[in-house]
Amino acid sequence: MRLGLALPSFVDDPGVPLRVARAAEDAGLDGVFVYDHLWRDDPPPRRPALECFALAGAVAAETDRIAIGTLVARATLRPPAVLAASFATLRRVSGGRVVAGIGAGDSESRAENEAFGLGAGTVAERVGALRAAVEACRGQGHPVWVGGHDPRVHRVVALADGWNGWGGDAAAFAREAARVREVAPAATLTWGGLVLVGRDDAEAAEKARRLRPSPGVVVGGPESVAEALRRYRDAGAQWSVLAPLDASDPANARVLGALVRPLLDR
Repeated sequence: MRLGLALPSFVDDPGVPLRVARAAEDAGLDGVFVYDHLWRDDPPPRRPALECFALAGAVAAETDRIAIGTLVARATLRPPAVLAASFATLRRVSGGRVVAGIGAGDSESRAENEAFGLGAGTVAERVGALRAAVEACRGQGHPVWVGGHDPRVHRVVALADGWNGWGGDAAAFAREAARVREVAPAATLTWGGLVLVGRDDAEAAEKARRLRPSPGVVVGGPESVAEALRRYRDAGAQWSVLAPLDASDPANARVLGALVRPLLDR
């Protein structure tokens, strides 16, 4: 299983995600991933967001080896040709290290779209935009992943190279992965979700007391996190993209690379 790390996008200082990206590369992780939001309301108050492709380009300039992905670029924010050109430019800037994750958007992105006059659209309209975006971006020298849980989204995976399922437990991932395999037998299956990891269980517990993770967040020291990731691997996940609740701390990358990764093959 390959390991990726979601970068902290909801910050004022771009130096924060760049430090985390460098730490992830130094730790031997396989990829870093950026979100595609205009702001963040959860939890309040509203936080700023670093624009997806500007941040990804800065990460490309600051790193040499690690893959750089979007999880996920929203098909309703940019016309297909613009999205395809953005990925193509990022591929050139990064020396080919791009993973083009694309999604249709959901209820969490409705307010952003509406604030800028883009409209939220029906599910069918959003899936149509996703299909057009994937068709524009595929076959350009980088893998295209489709993110989402709707069965109509699953059908779009047949046009792409991979699928990302965000959240949920390993059993749910396995069921959904089986449905994706029915329409896209060769797709790379990937899981992404929230974690709270410490150098040991005691440090993870201390973080949990401060940050109060919601149910479904993977919490623990290296053994506990590796055990959870093995369940997703056994359910079919070829990548896990981890989003720490304390995403701005570069120590998460070091723990994942030095302490969690060696345990995954047990």
